[in-house]
Amino acid sequence: MNTFFLIFVVLPALEIFFMIKIGSEIGALSTLVLIFLTAVLGVFFARVQGIQTLKSGLINLYQNKVPIYELISGASIAFAAVLLIIPGFLTDLIGFILLIPFTRRVLIKIIFKNRTTVDKHKEKIDTIDGEIVKKEKDEL
Repeated sequence: MNTFFLIFVVLPALEIFFMIKIGSEIGALSTLVLIFLTAVLGVFFARVQGIQTLKSGLINLYQNKVPIYELISGASIAFAAVLLIIPGFLTDLIGFILLIPFTRRVLIKIIFKNRTTVDKHKEKIDTIDGEIVKKEKDEL
């Protein structure tokens, strides 16, 4: 399926479905309060996790190490904050999963494990060894 179709059609439809289901169980006002509460708590936790990631990255820089994990983690925290600001329960769930350091580390390892195996396989297919042989002899 097309990724844009999933993001712009399926995701909002699922969000509306979950809002209606939860709203019918706990009430409309409680649903609105819960949506605002998850947004505020999510942004607070994203701020805390972002500061911790920044400190860890600076420590790595002082030790002359490249803070690759911290850069990726910071990007995922920023993405989680955006998901938490978007009203809805499904995006909030994904955002909170990205904010937990253990699950974030596991997801990053899974994504890069799959990426490196694809790149290695692609490299084997695209590389052709060869040698150029000139048929002309040198004239001296």
